[in-house]
Amino acid sequence: MTPITLPHATPLTALPPLSLYIHIPWCIKKCPYCDFNSHNISRYQPLATITPTQTAPSGLPEDAYVDALLADLQTELPNIWGRPVETIFFGGGTPSLFSAQAIDRLLSGVRALVRLQPNAEITLEANPGTFEIEKFQGFKEAGITRLSIGVQSFNDDMLNCLGRIHNSREALAAIDTALNLFEKVNIDLMYALPNQTVQTALYDVRTAITTGAGHISAYHLTMEPNTAFGHTPPPGLPSDENALDIEDAVHAELQEAGFLHYETSAFARAGMQCRHNLNYWQFGDYIGIGAGAHGKISYADRIERTTRRRHPNDYLAAMQSEPAGGIERQTIRRDDLAFEFMMNTLRLTDGVPAAMLQQRTGISTAQIMPQIETARRKSLLESDPTVFKPTAQGRLFLNDLLQCFL
Repeated sequence: MTPITLPHATPLTALPPLSLYIHIPWCIKKCPYCDFNSHNISRYQPLATITPTQTAPSGLPEDAYVDALLADLQTELPNIWGRPVETIFFGGGTPSLFSAQAIDRLLSGVRALVRLQPNAEITLEANPGTFEIEKFQGFKEAGITRLSIGVQSFNDDMLNCLGRIHNSREALAAIDTALNLFEKVNIDLMYALPNQTVQTALYDVRTAITTGAGHISAYHLTMEPNTAFGHTPPPGLPSDENALDIEDAVHAELQEAGFLHYETSAFARAGMQCRHNLNYWQFGDYIGIGAGAHGKISYADRIERTTRRRHPNDYLAAMQSEPAGGIERQTIRRDDLAFEFMMNTLRLTDGVPAAMLQQRTGISTAQIMPQIETARRKSLLESDPTVFKPTAQGRLFLNDLLQCFL
């Protein structure tokens, strides 16, 4: 396919909503399927120059890392000055390893530096294996409004195969406590697991539904490069055909229970969608702070991607000496803007208004009309000119749809 070559993009007349992503890179144990920037606590060796005044019971350098995060955010302030922050998301790693006191100090520092909206959604990812009632209560008091619990399965054999540190009983206890504290709770599940059948997958989904959680994320287990499973896949993985049967059953069960399939892997009851992730998928802006964190910041005349130092030691050292030196900035090429926009927005079941393309990128619909027509001709994109919305076939073959915009 001939690459898109665009004439100049017009300046943005308004900047998109702004979110804040905070990365906590440590885990008790690295899961064999995980390709996120996470590091085992047992392998953490602090630099001699890093002497936190207080560490978590796990030995993590909480104070030093919170200081580094706030220095990181302060460095970004000139680029987002005056813009309100709509949502915050603590991802990992395992953010729930940090004490409630550390999360409270960090959020207090964030509020002092940026204009955080009074109704901001503040999500923290939690592992049932790090669950304590007092800690969850402390997270709420610190300002967390939404908890996302990484369950993956309610089958203990599956959890053992996936290398998880919790069991199904602990998962249910964590969910029950979270639902008594937080209005919004998400359960992460995985499917197409080793030796999984449609019935065992449905058991996981039905158990999650029965808890009363308003949001369920359902991910297909994939063998990512540079992971233990990527190097040595576990035995018993379902065939592609069986995996598709499992996926269809999982999706149908959630929709029948009243969950809206609003994004490729996300299901929510009315009003329970994840606002932070919606901002990603609508090509909004986000500051990314923490080891290995990525960000996207729009200006009137360009859009930048930012990346932090990946290893916690390198990140901490950079933020202690010269924070700006620990941040890499790269302007998105004009010819890549349309693809990047579509790569995010077409994950949404209902798509986005067509006018958003120009609002968020400066590229007009007319400039990529040949690519749009190709996608429509292949029955991957709806024909309605007022919206960019994948068809049912487009949702099923999302990569084929995105190829139209390369």
